Amino acid sequence: MIEDIKKLAHDKMEKAILALQNELKKIRTGRAQIDMLDNVRVNYYGQIVPVNQVAAISTPDARTFMISPWEASILKEIEHAIVKSDIGMAPMNDGKVIRMKVPELTEDRRKDLAKQAKKHGEESKVGVRMIRRDSNEEIKKLLKDKAISEDDSKKSETDIQKLTDDYVKKVDQIISEKEKSIMTI
Repeated sequence: MIEDIKKLAHDKMEKAILALQNELKKIRTGRAQIDMLDNVRVNYYGQIVPVNQVAAISTPDARTFMISPWEASILKEIEHAIVKSDIGMAPMNDGKVIRMKVPELTEDRRKDLAKQAKKHGEESKVGVRMIRRDSNEEIKKLLKDKAISEDDSKKSETDIQKLTDDYVKKVDQIISEKEKSIMTI
């Protein structure tokens, strides 16, 4: 029972880390990264699909995207989806491919993005701590039902606290790396 609670807490905390990493992918760093286009959805014959399912996406240089659709007829739909997605880049359509330049980030914008990353980090830490709280409540319930001893309860709470501390450190490390990449020109 206790091991199940610990495993569930571990799995949930791991998902919190993955969610944080996915949120941080949306924060651009001034360099063209293909995952910046993950939220661009294209209307493809009545279906809304990610742009990477209807076109090849490449980065010919550090600040340029090139989107080559597999069907020329979908070019306008991709262009419309990019504008609608509000990623902060203007698509340039030459009839065959769409090119986009990643704008240079100003110092103020870099600071704002770093603050945004920190905010996501704090939200993740809150999530991890809520998982800890829920796990500890389950352990206290087992203790109250006399399914486990008080020693097992204390040891389990200590183990869950250690797990929480480890995941909070992971969040701090991920945020630190993201801030460094945002602030690097």
